[in-house]
Parts: sequence; structure tokens; C-alpha cells
Amino acid sequence: MNGTRTVAGLALVAIASGVVAPLAMAHGDVQPQAVNTEGLKPLGDKMLEENPYRGDPKAIAVGFSAFTQNCARCHGLEAISGGLAPDLRYLELGKEGDTWFMERIQNGAMVNGVYKMPPFKTVFNQEAMWAIRSYLESRHED
Repeated sequence: MNGTRTVAGLALVAIASGVVAPLAMAHGDVQPQAVNTEGLKPLGDKMLEENPYRGDPKAIAVGFSAFTQNCARCHGLEAISGGLAPDLRYLELGKEGDTWFMERIQNGAMVNGVYKMPPFKTVFNQEAMWAIRSYLESRHED
């Protein structure tokens, strides 16, 4: 029982001193990170309907980096969700999954007027989005 009071006391001291507050606020204050798509085939301005990088090792590597920097804080490291956001390993493969993914990554997800996922259409280029999709396909589970 004494150990429980000590831990609780340390938590109160940490909260009062502001040590914990920055950690709690970090999630909402994160800025999207740029994605280096150098080495990927340029796709142009017209948005494609299907993933042109499916199975491409370079795209998967770029997607892994982009996902880790921009998506993992909600969707989990290696796309294994802890419950905060959908587990993206279970996204449908093929064109239907591509359509859902591109709609969501571009426009985000809003619930009751609050973004649960921000829109990335002005942050990521098409190459970065498809690279992330390629990475997620490499992690797919049925």
C-alpha cells in the first residue's frame, strides 16, 4: 500500500510541476513531417485510382518512413493499432481498398465537427500517399 501512495504522490508532483502536461498535449500539437519521395517514379498531377507502387520495395521503404513519422502515433508502430485509430493492416486490398485509403488520407475523418484524422491532401503529394498505401499493403493481414 505504501508503494501505491508513493507512485500516486510522484504522479501528482509531476503533474503539478508540468512534467506530464507536455507529454499529454504532444499528440494534438504534432506537425506533419515531409516525405522524401526521391527515387520513386513521378506520378504527375492527376490522381490515380489504383496504387501504381503495389509491391515496389522502394515505395514500401518510403511508405514505412512516412507512416512512422506521420501515422504511427495514432495507428500504431508497424501499423498495429492500440485501439485509438483503426488497425490499417486490415484494409481491403485492391482498387476498393485504394479508393477508401485515398479518400481518407486526403480528406481526413471528422466526427461531430472534430477531426479525428487530419486531411493530408495539402501536406503529402500523390507519391507519398501511394507509398504509405504500399507499406500498409506489405503489412496486410486477413
